[in-house]
Amino acid sequence: MKQVLFLLAAIAAASSGAHGQAQPAASTFTVVEATIPAMQAAMAKGQVTSRQLVEQYLIRLGLYEDRLNAALAVNPRALEEADALDRERAQGQLRGPLHGIPVALKDNIHTTNMPTTGGALAFAGYLPPYEATLTKNLTAAGAIIMAKTGLTELANWVAGNPNAMPGNYNAVGGFGFNPYDPRPDPRPEPGDGRPVLQTGGSSSGIGTAANLWAGSVGSDTGGSVISPSNANMLVGIRPTIGRISRYGVIPITADHDTAGPMTRTVADAAIMLGAMEGATPDPNDAATRTCTPPPNRDYTPFLNAGGLKGARIGVPRSFYIDPVTLPGESRPRGGINAEQAKLMTEAIAIMKQQGAVIVDPAEIPSVVAKAASDSFPLFDFCAGAEHAKGKDANCSINFKYGMKRDFNAWLATLGPSAPVKTLTELRQWNLAHARANAIRYQQSRLDISDEMDLVADQARLDADDAKDRRLSRDQGIDGVLKAYHLDAFITPGSSGARIAATAGYPIIAVPFGFVPNASNQPFPAGFNAQPAPFGVGFVGAQCSEPKLIELAYAFEQATRRRVPPPAAP
Repeated sequence: MKQVLFLLAAIAAASSGAHGQAQPAASTFTVVEATIPAMQAAMAKGQVTSRQLVEQYLIRLGLYEDRLNAALAVNPRALEEADALDRERAQGQLRGPLHGIPVALKDNIHTTNMPTTGGALAFAGYLPPYEATLTKNLTAAGAIIMAKTGLTELANWVAGNPNAMPGNYNAVGGFGFNPYDPRPDPRPEPGDGRPVLQTGGSSSGIGTAANLWAGSVGSDTGGSVISPSNANMLVGIRPTIGRISRYGVIPITADHDTAGPMTRTVADAAIMLGAMEGATPDPNDAATRTCTPPPNRDYTPFLNAGGLKGARIGVPRSFYIDPVTLPGESRPRGGINAEQAKLMTEAIAIMKQQGAVIVDPAEIPSVVAKAASDSFPLFDFCAGAEHAKGKDANCSINFKYGMKRDFNAWLATLGPSAPVKTLTELRQWNLAHARANAIRYQQSRLDISDEMDLVADQARLDADDAKDRRLSRDQGIDGVLKAYHLDAFITPGSSGARIAATAGYPIIAVPFGFVPNASNQPFPAGFNAQPAPFGVGFVGAQCSEPKLIELAYAFEQATRRRVPPPAAP
């Protein structure tokens, strides 16, 4: 049914103008790999209209969506909105840097013209009573919210061990597929139809990578902007917590949640970041007082191709590049394989050529700590049935505590329209609708969250939060930056996402190459697994987005390694 709707929309878009308006003259401009500045320049010159951009994207949705399953909903008024924005442009009125640009939002971000479901069956078709602040900011900047993207259900806080939910699966839309190899895994185990090439974290980069819209917004609690960006050869920015308002975004925990842009270039990500950020703090999100926006919320002045010259860049080797044996353990953890190491060596060499001062190694204190109590890798968040109450002494309870606290608070903002009123009701609803596939992988993460006592467990939460901050900030990111006088440090692939997310600090992923789709379980004879995208992460201090954008842009311009996916040419 969804494919039919997409095809009908594409046919309607290609055949006539909205409300009987004459169809604009055909344009030779193509949206494939087109940047936001290129689209704006073409519209300014009359080479293409916003309507024609939407039409091209709708046609691409009709062609490729059945293979990729990138969207859970498409804006039925996208063409009308494009026509209105074209009229404004003709009258000399431009709303902002995204005027007439089609973008997509992760389906945990409120929109009132399309459902916001979080991928949960209990919320299928649900229209919230208000828009997210970032949705309002984007439309105020002229963006057309064209679609809602697939996601791992409730940002991957439904099912952990013993039956962990696969990435980019949700009960509303099923699996999403990576455009760099959009096939189901052919191996008999687990045999559930999941993609053979991982799509990354709970946000979807699929449609952005496949040029189904100009850019998208993800949400990130523990890596779900950076991981899918890395997996889909995109630029992703997980900003400092508070840089972008979280009001109207289905939460896991306000202590670590943030939204962030996912695009094909650093320049596009910088433009979207500025459009998403508020000019003033959001009264509905106190964290938005944390960072001061740049003048006019414009990050484009930091797009400096020479930005690596003289910059001090650290290379943490232990755990991130080289395996390390952690305190109290006998086997090493972490590290990267030979193909990944070769790319990192090349990336470091390029940065040196561009004039960067490379500090190698620049070890993170909490990663090389001698005591288990000081070890960041040993203190992960509680995430599955094995971390139920009484079994959670060695993990942070923040995610499971925050999910009960903040999810219930979010439900309350929905008023009488909320399909369920509490996390407990959602769990009960899921159990009652299990035969309808509401919880294909069960709901261990919801279970361990709901057993939290928000009063009795407050002291434990405070202690775990203090330890998280100490290991990720004081003895983590801040510790290594200060010890070596660094502007930033780099990490391979998406491996730096967790420490940045725990600290609430920014990280930017930049595409750089491909590595084999390696697995411990061999693929069947004759199955040619396509290589996986691989990028480099730039991690910095709180509110250091301008510097990170400068470094990431300079690296991108010196390398230009993004390759469009073969699945959606």
